[in-house]
Amino acid sequence: MSDSVSLLSIEDLQKAVALLRQGEVIAYPTEAVYGLGCDPFNEAAVQKLFHVKQRPMEKGVILVAASVAQIDEYVQLAGMPWEHKVLQTWPGPVTWVLPLKQALPEWITGGRDTVAIRVSAHPLVQALCAAFGQPVVSTSANLSTQPPAKSCDEVKRVFADQVFCLEGALGALAQPTQIWDAQSGERLR
Repeated sequence: MSDSVSLLSIEDLQKAVALLRQGEVIAYPTEAVYGLGCDPFNEAAVQKLFHVKQRPMEKGVILVAASVAQIDEYVQLAGMPWEHKVLQTWPGPVTWVLPLKQALPEWITGGRDTVAIRVSAHPLVQALCAAFGQPVVSTSANLSTQPPAKSCDEVKRVFADQVFCLEGALGALAQPTQIWDAQSGERLR
């Protein structure tokens, strides 16, 4: 177990997972900034996240996962021309927009036939998604147009008691993760 996961209180991880299962919004450290997350398959939870963040729902969300196995049923990856390129960056700090294998709710995709997904190498993100048993929404912990939070103290200043914050170290990235379109090969962010 990595140092940052061993420093994570098991009670805090269990509380975060319980809150996700209850449809609540949580904050957690990612590769560069704190993220807001919720159960992506719970529409009320995603609506709550957009309300807290003051962001329009039609944008869709990024999903973060502990492993490729957690997202395999949702996206076209295995045997596709972009498979090798994507897998070279995972687990890691790169988000890929991938075509869907099956329809996902509009509140996840923003009505598109693609979804943005990252298989994170961040140990706390991996622990959270593994304990939750599925991907989690990952959007920066900030009000729309404001700078993202880089600590639980900042999360609490912005969101007060609206979200539980899972304390932990950020990854080494200075900026939020890159986003690439797997089909076109274009960098989107």
